Amino acid sequence: MKIQQLAVVTGGAGFIGSHLCEQLVSDGYTVISLDNYSTGTPLNHVEGVDYRTGHTKDIATLIPETPHIVFHLGEYARTEKSFEDIELVWDFNKTGTFAVLEFCRRHHAKLIYAGSSTKFADGGDGRNQSPYAWAKATNTELVVNYAEWFGIEFAITYFYNVYGPREMSGPFGTLIRIFTELYRSGQPLTVTLPGTQRRNYTHVYDIVAGITLVAREGRGDGYGIGADEQFSVLEVAELFGGEIMLMPERRGNRMTAGADNAKVKALGWRQKHSLPAWITQVKEEIGTVQKAEQRVLVYSTTFFPHAGQAEYALSDLMRAMPNVTFDVITTKFSKEEMSDDDAISNVRLHRVGYGHRFDKYLLPFLGARVSKKLRTQHTYMFQWSLFASYGALAAFFSGRTQPLPILITLADQKLAQIPWCTRFVLKQLLGKADQVYAMDTYEAQAAISVSNRTTLIRSIGAGDAFANQVRFAYAEFLRIRIEAQEAQ
Repeated sequence: MKIQQLAVVTGGAGFIGSHLCEQLVSDGYTVISLDNYSTGTPLNHVEGVDYRTGHTKDIATLIPETPHIVFHLGEYARTEKSFEDIELVWDFNKTGTFAVLEFCRRHHAKLIYAGSSTKFADGGDGRNQSPYAWAKATNTELVVNYAEWFGIEFAITYFYNVYGPREMSGPFGTLIRIFTELYRSGQPLTVTLPGTQRRNYTHVYDIVAGITLVAREGRGDGYGIGADEQFSVLEVAELFGGEIMLMPERRGNRMTAGADNAKVKALGWRQKHSLPAWITQVKEEIGTVQKAEQRVLVYSTTFFPHAGQAEYALSDLMRAMPNVTFDVITTKFSKEEMSDDDAISNVRLHRVGYGHRFDKYLLPFLGARVSKKLRTQHTYMFQWSLFASYGALAAFFSGRTQPLPILITLADQKLAQIPWCTRFVLKQLLGKADQVYAMDTYEAQAAISVSNRTTLIRSIGAGDAFANQVRFAYAEFLRIRIEAQEAQ
């Protein structure tokens, strides 16, 4: 009787990991998944898999069994967002991966490491364009050196822009899922400038077929698993159809990333799925969509002429998105009026109060009244509170009968320095938000939440796809503003 081989999959409750687990069970493996569920979900669980919850740095404790093979997919996996989450990148992709390597060494298990194709982008310059790309590139070097130093058996694969069933949404979602959610909602497809960035988009079934083939027959580095054809971001948007909205360029956004799949093809792998066919299938499943009104509801305690870097960054964003109308609910705050130079054509100001500093205390009540009225007149793509303060209270006091995602941005608030009673209130607000963004997410977590760092990530991951894209653009404008101020 053939003994079942034991396979460990880190990140087994994630998008690619769940499909891999499914295939391994089908192939007759005993499968253990180790996942911390920062982006994975129990909804991806596959029958027959032993699921264990925890960080990869604790793999030796959580998995005392001796596996035959370890598939290491459980790392932080987003390029542009890694600038916000650099401490997570180090924790997951350095501390965690070192523990996995030690685990494989001590158990004499073969390691299949999921490298990142970002290191090949832009003629090799991509490896240093973001914290994520650098961490993954240096990890592949570490894996190769571990094999040289300690004799572990390994193979390194590289995935190219994976799409397909169970693909996650939110800021950790890939372009195809983001466009799918925008299309489903009748919202414009947000294309990051310049839009000519080219990618090889690969179906998850083809990815899993490549991984399992490499696991059986592969040795060493260089197994790129990617579709043959390339599409620009604009071409992908055109495949979906509908309105296209150009968004500001982001750091870490590589221009070229061609797939080198020669080595996996030499083992017999062939691409079986195409992106146009998948998009056609998705559109058929969604059916007819109704175009959304391009309008955003914003709450801000103050606005021009009383503005800081957060408000100025918001104005930069508004000017960059002239086709979107922003209804801004704010206070009169003082008798001073906004000048014509500060006016923005696509902004509708709704000031409440009496022109005094105590107007901010009235904003939760008077602002909520204005919000309720506006929401009977317009359909908004999402609502946004600049700071977790009186504006956020106005958003929640206005009621949530209409399913409208709310984004809270923390900007440059010094959360660790505020009184405990205020932190308590802010914790409640952030806990009710669909998305949260902070320039310093570590400080925000330490000051507000009593839960793990990943709790904030999960709150960011929920909510509306368009709000996610706007949040990224706003973060870039805010970064530029703050860096310019610090340079003065």
